[in-house]
Amino acid sequence: MTELGAVAWPPAPIRTERLVLREPEARDRAAVIELLASPEVGTYLGGPRPRAELERAMPGAPSRRPGLFIVDLDGAMIGQITLTKETGHIRQAAGKAELGYLFLPEAWGLGYAAEAGAAALEWFADAFPGEPVVLATQTANVPSMRLAAKLGFIEVERFEAYGAEQWFGMWSPVTQSG
Repeated sequence: MTELGAVAWPPAPIRTERLVLREPEARDRAAVIELLASPEVGTYLGGPRPRAELERAMPGAPSRRPGLFIVDLDGAMIGQITLTKETGHIRQAAGKAELGYLFLPEAWGLGYAAEAGAAALEWFADAFPGEPVVLATQTANVPSMRLAAKLGFIEVERFEAYGAEQWFGMWSPVTQSG
């Protein structure tokens, strides 16, 4: 299985009808802190992170790492999309590319997450032909489950983790191209 770090990073910015997916920049710092400190965003992620802790941990620009895209609307960050291969977060995702998304509450319900997610998956399918992507979300997070379905993820299983029922789905570029 190919590692995300094996592709040139960052890729050229990905442009959609309304958005740009790009690497983090210094100007994104305040929005990243706002995103991670948001009580609404943290609802299904174990709660918001303390703003003071985030301020200390991020003295400059947000960290750049393979698989992290800032979602930019008209020059301002509204969220982030991640495509990463982690090993410790849930066993079902170990060794697989996992899609994650976080958006500022004011960007919710406007189709930005679906637009950005589809663009990231298309980029991934081109960079890693035939490789599936997984996604996990709490079943209580109904909007996230709707987004996963809209992006073409198929439910594989449900399980308990982090004190809540989790939904685990898979997306395959092979099944999307029909």
